[in-house]
Amino acid sequence: MPSVAVGFLLLVLAGVANSNFATPMKYTRRWSWENTWLAWTIFALLMLPPVVTLCTVPQIGDVYREAGLGIFCVVAIFGAGWGVAQVFFGLAVDAIGIALTFSIVMGISAALGSLVPMFRLHPEKLNTSAGHQLLFGVVIMLAGVAVCAAAGRMRERALKLVAGEGGGRYGIGLLLAVLCGLGASLINFGLAFGSVIIQLAQQHGATPLNAVNAVWLPLMMAGAIPNLAYCFYLLRRNRSGDKFSRGGLSHWLLALLMAIFWFGSALLYGVATVKLGALGPILGWPLYMSLIVISASLVGIATGEWRKSGGRPLAIQFTGVALLIVAVFILTTASRNF
Repeated sequence: MPSVAVGFLLLVLAGVANSNFATPMKYTRRWSWENTWLAWTIFALLMLPPVVTLCTVPQIGDVYREAGLGIFCVVAIFGAGWGVAQVFFGLAVDAIGIALTFSIVMGISAALGSLVPMFRLHPEKLNTSAGHQLLFGVVIMLAGVAVCAAAGRMRERALKLVAGEGGGRYGIGLLLAVLCGLGASLINFGLAFGSVIIQLAQQHGATPLNAVNAVWLPLMMAGAIPNLAYCFYLLRRNRSGDKFSRGGLSHWLLALLMAIFWFGSALLYGVATVKLGALGPILGWPLYMSLIVISASLVGIATGEWRKSGGRPLAIQFTGVALLIVAVFILTTASRNF
């Protein structure tokens, strides 16, 4: 199977895993939001990345030392910024649901995460046929996201969550989703601008597919800091620390499942960027985001988020998903032409 085809298949699997990672959160009912998010942070950002990196990248200390403090700090700063955005994501899902949050966040993130590295690292590729296809695909994808967001707005109105008590909650959730979208692309910036670390990891014996794990470690560890800080703040303010004893083992396992889905998705995305070639982070990111939105929309429907909203919002949502599918085909074509 051609490398690009393998990369695309991995992106599909990554998108499905990512769009499902927050679903177990709906079933940790004996915990508050901060309990679940803290457990997820511990598993996904503090435990899994070091284990995977140490098992797959030889001489990791030498890799970071040769890369230099500057590159390491740049990657970590991107990770910390992404960590703040991840806090916003969790709050937005709690306020406006999986489907709408994913649509807004992934659309904004896809545009920034693809175009900024392109302008910064490969500006000569913009004025080419493939570059034009990339830009057109991003535009179609943003249109699809806008349609999905409009459908979500109609859904909330139908459920009477915009008016009265629900209005403020919806507005805050929408704002958090936009802010998250602006910051979520920072994880791809860390991957794109941390290419030196990836190259050094290969020189020290890591396989091309495993070398990207050297970047995940500083990204995830730095990203954990804002998440931990906010969760501990909420635990103290809401006095919800004792709720950890109420959920029992099942709630911890659900948080672990969230972490496996999420970090597994990140690993698959990293391998997919390698399969897509030198422009992997630029081409793979909008594809990845589109596939997440498509899968998240289906998950939202399956878990009842659109129940009782009427036929029109759901029809508009499917229209947005159709536009995203078109964008996927355009971006896939562009990846073959680079």
